[in-house]
Amino acid sequence: MRNVTVNARKYDGLIRKTWTGELVEEAGNLVMLLGIFGEDIEHAGLGSIRRGTLSYEYYWLDRPYNIFRFHEPDGTFRSFYCNVSLPATFETGVLDYVDLDIDIVVDRDLSYKVVDRDDFEVNSKKYAYTTKVKALAENAVTDLIAVIEKRGFPFNDTADVSARRPS
Repeated sequence: MRNVTVNARKYDGLIRKTWTGELVEEAGNLVMLLGIFGEDIEHAGLGSIRRGTLSYEYYWLDRPYNIFRFHEPDGTFRSFYCNVSLPATFETGVLDYVDLDIDIVVDRDLSYKVVDRDDFEVNSKKYAYTTKVKALAENAVTDLIAVIEKRGFPFNDTADVSARRPS
């Protein structure tokens, strides 16, 4: 596997977060990565994330969202986290996406909650989101909810995974 740098940007293009994942697969417009949390994190929507938590990451180059499937360090399925974003770009070992603030937290039982709409409203003014970008974000929420409710990919895979670390 090869390392990929992931840059989560704000609408103004500035990097908000960056991390490294290992490329699992490129399948058409889908890029799949595996990341491992290197430290304990407190996250507003997900609570405590322990060091060693596995993050299977799904980025589409033609869809306005990305999805993270989290597993505890022992491989036990934890949850999904969906980011509404502009479609990702991927070249020369770097994956970039523009985060549009709205997220969907999907619990173990696949119940879900749309969060951070307040951030979307604030940032839509701050960064002057276009009408097209606002519509894209709202349509992404609708599309994600439909995929979650139908148990479409990747929500059809909540199996525990081996805690084996990638090479």
